[in-house]
Amino acid sequence: MEDSYSLNLNGKVAIVTGASSGIGEATALALAEAGAQTVLAARRIDRLQKLASKIAERGGKALAIRTDVTQKENLERMVQETLASFGQIDILVNNAGILDMKDFLALTDQDWQKILDVNLRGYFWAAQLVSKEMEKRRSGKIINIASIAGLAAFPQITVYNISKAAVIMLTKSLATELGPFGIMVNAIAPGVIETEMTKGLLADEKTRNSFLSKIPLGRVGRAEEIASAVLFLASDLASYFNGSVLVVDGGWTAHL
Repeated sequence: MEDSYSLNLNGKVAIVTGASSGIGEATALALAEAGAQTVLAARRIDRLQKLASKIAERGGKALAIRTDVTQKENLERMVQETLASFGQIDILVNNAGILDMKDFLALTDQDWQKILDVNLRGYFWAAQLVSKEMEKRRSGKIINIASIAGLAAFPQITVYNISKAAVIMLTKSLATELGPFGIMVNAIAPGVIETEMTKGLLADEKTRNSFLSKIPLGRVGRAEEIASAVLFLASDLASYFNGSVLVVDGGWTAHL
């Protein structure tokens, strides 16, 4: 195999939003292990600093930046501080997300706006700000964390479903516009993953068993398994992936 086709990310700079826990934390660790200098972005700076120390202990380099993705000025600062510290941006992992369960008839304007601001608007602005820098170097990878909820509707999370379906269309739209600049944009659609966000759901035995009955592998996923998919898309091994949605769900959507 040619040397250019590998999972080695030495010399690359990656930004991961929502890096303080779950998929974001696992992804930041995986990218750092592969050699990338990693920018950790989230609201909980204490957790980011602990993660940055963990990466440093393993011989990597990470920068923690407190970032609220619903505030465009925060995202602008995130990009500016990344460039000031590392001089370039090669990879963006849009991962920050929230999930609220509520019956459709009870949803309010605030519920709608809160979820879309984080799960969609934050992705949009982060991608735009980062791609302006990537365009200068005619190279870059943007990886959006979507969900199988963007492919099939789940009850009581209507706005979340809509936000993730929109992330998938955002991915395809950006792939068509940014591809000519050498920027590849792809999405990952996780199934049910055991994280801080799903802890409450999975703690309910009835809900957990209902999920397991739909997963051919018979178990929920781990954050590290999504991180592995991110690592692949961020690497040279995915050199012809653009506008793709990589489903990582243990076979749930095989039923669709």
